Amino acid sequence: MEKEEENLNNIFNTFINKTIFKNKMSLQTNYTPETIPHRQEQVTQIARMLGPCLRLERPSNVFIYGLTGTGKTLSVQFVKKQLLKKASDQEISLLMPYINCKLKKVADTEYRIMAELIKKLGSKVPATGLPTDQLYHRFVELIDSKKQILVIVLDEIDKAVSQIGDEFLYNLTRMNSELNKAQISIVGISNNLKFLDMIDPRVRSSLSEEEILFPPYNALQLQDILRNRSSEAFKDGIMVEGVIEKCAAYAAREHGDARRAIDLLRIAGELVERDNKEQISLDYIDKAKNKMESDKILVAIETQPKQFQITLFSIIELFKKAKDKGEEKIFTGDVYNHYKNMCFKLKIEVLTQRRISDIIAELDMLGLINAKVVSKGRYGRTREIRVDLHEGLMEKTNSILLNSLNL
Repeated sequence: MEKEEENLNNIFNTFINKTIFKNKMSLQTNYTPETIPHRQEQVTQIARMLGPCLRLERPSNVFIYGLTGTGKTLSVQFVKKQLLKKASDQEISLLMPYINCKLKKVADTEYRIMAELIKKLGSKVPATGLPTDQLYHRFVELIDSKKQILVIVLDEIDKAVSQIGDEFLYNLTRMNSELNKAQISIVGISNNLKFLDMIDPRVRSSLSEEEILFPPYNALQLQDILRNRSSEAFKDGIMVEGVIEKCAAYAAREHGDARRAIDLLRIAGELVERDNKEQISLDYIDKAKNKMESDKILVAIETQPKQFQITLFSIIELFKKAKDKGEEKIFTGDVYNHYKNMCFKLKIEVLTQRRISDIIAELDMLGLINAKVVSKGRYGRTREIRVDLHEGLMEKTNSILLNSLNL
C-alpha cells in the first residue's frame, strides 16, 4: 500500500514541479486571442455591420457561415468584446447574449431557447411549465424598459433549426414591431453551407440581411495560427522541428480546421506530460490524432438516437459472432432480425427494414461500419457489413451502447 501511495505521489509531483506548458488556456476552445491571423477582412466586416449599435440604431441581422474551425465564433467573440467595451465607454446600453444551439437542454425546444435568453439577461423562468407566448411576453418586458440594442448571437443555429424548425427565428425577427424602446438584431453562425436553403423564404429574407462567408484556412495560414498559439501555450524549446507543419498538414486535409489543429497540439502536449517526456516529437502528433479520432467516434456514438444505437449494437453483436466462426461479414437481413428482437426486449417501437437500411447507410457515412451493396441475383440486393473499429475501440463502443440502452 505504501509503495502505491509513493508511486501516485511521484506522478502528482511531476505535474506540480515539471510542465511543458506556459499558458495551456491559450489552446482551449473558449480562448479569445489578442489578434486573429488571416481573418482581418471578416472581423472588419462584422465590426462595420454591428457598428450602428454605437448610435443606438438597430444593425442588420448578420448570417455567418463556413466550415468547422474557420474562425467564425472566434471572430464574432473578438468583435463582441471590443464592441461592448466601446459601448460601455460611450455609456450606450448594448446587450449581446450568446447561445450555443448545439448544447442539449439549451436549444432543443423554443421554450428552452427563450428561457436561456432570459437567463442570460439576468432574470429567471422555470425550466418548463409556462406557455411559450407568456415567455415571449416576459422577454419583451425585460428588454423594453429602456432604449437599448440587443444583439442575439446564435451559434450553430442550424442545429436548433434542424431540431425544432425555424418558427422561433421568425418570432424573434418580427419582435421589433412589438418593441417601443429596445431593438433586436440576430447574428446567426452556421457550419452548414446549405443551411439557408433549409429555412422558410420569409424567415430567410429577414434573417440574412447581411452574409459573411469564412473560407477554410490553407496549410500556411494554419502554420501561422499554430505558431502564435504555441508560443503562448508552451515553454521555449518544447517543439521539435516539423511538429507545427505536421499539425497544419493534418488539419488542412480536414478542410482547413484550425480548431482541430489547435486541439491536436494540446492533446499531443498532454500525452507528452503523461509520459514524463520533455519535448513534443512528431510521433506524438500521430498519437494525438489517433486519440482524437477515437474520442470523436465515441462522442458520435453516445449522442446518436436510440434507434441508431440499437442498430449499431445489433451489428457489433452479429459481427463478433461471425468472426468467432471465421467469417468477416454479415448482411442487412440478419441485422434487421437481431434489431427487432432487441426492440421487443427494450419495449421500443420497431422501424421498417427500409428505415434500418437507411440507418446502416448513415452509420457507414460516419465511418463506424463498412456497408457495401451487393447483388444476390434473383433475391435482390443487400448490404454486406463489416465493423471498421479496432478491437479496443469496439469494446469501448460496446460499453457505451450497453450503458445507453440499459442492457
